[in-house]
Amino acid sequence: MALASPHIKAICVEANEFPQLSNQFRVRGVPHTVINRKASFVGALPEHDFVTAVLEGAGVITDEPHDEVSGPSTEISA
Repeated sequence: MALASPHIKAICVEANEFPQLSNQFRVRGVPHTVINRKASFVGALPEHDFVTAVLEGAGVITDEPHDEVSGPSTEISA
């Protein structure tokens, strides 16, 4: 998504090399995707589910009806 839009930024962090970040974001499995430090989900999702989960995590309302995202989600407390 970050390659497709200049409005999206993405970084990849090696959980084993940054244990403080891993603890802060409660990383227990990979991939662990965090959206705006507010929401996250774990697991490799199909593309449609991934995009939906990212948009929902960012607070963007999608008009397209969809099924529940298949991966577990986690709310992140500040």
